Amino acid sequence: MEPAPNLVHLDRSFINFRDFDFGEGSHHGYRWVDAKHFQLSPEVPDDRDALAALISHPQFRDTYDGAGVQDWPRHGQWWLDRITPDTYEAVDAATVVDVIHSWANQHGNVPESLASRLRQEIYAPIRKATSRYLLGQLPEDAFHDYGPIHIDYHELVLIDRPAGTLELLVAADD
Repeated sequence: MEPAPNLVHLDRSFINFRDFDFGEGSHHGYRWVDAKHFQLSPEVPDDRDALAALISHPQFRDTYDGAGVQDWPRHGQWWLDRITPDTYEAVDAATVVDVIHSWANQHGNVPESLASRLRQEIYAPIRKATSRYLLGQLPEDAFHDYGPIHIDYHELVLIDRPAGTLELLVAADD
């Protein structure tokens, strides 16, 4: 019998700012939030091991350029081998909420329907998580052969030990 995987991909949600009415004179800035949801095994002893399981998971091989998950050595704008558990920085909930809120509202306040969805699907899990990690600044030579492709790119990992979940959140623009 094979051992149970440490990280099982459950589903994905996608919030596209283009789907919301920003009103006349304002714009969505081609922004979006991609959330990948995983079941985290209680066998994973610490957060660094959980981050390592995420980095090695096939769903992590997504450049967020519309091509989806591929079998290639890239993640986001970077070469996959340049990302390690140590490239993620532990942060508190207030810091992460501020990063996403500032990014989302950089062109003015978002419509209430979008703000409500962000509160429910992004801010609530951030606050509920037992630990949060923000992808730190990577060196210039970590960009892959056609990166960078986003002006703004924020990557967060949320771990909720009591729920046994891990979420990978990417907030970026096209």
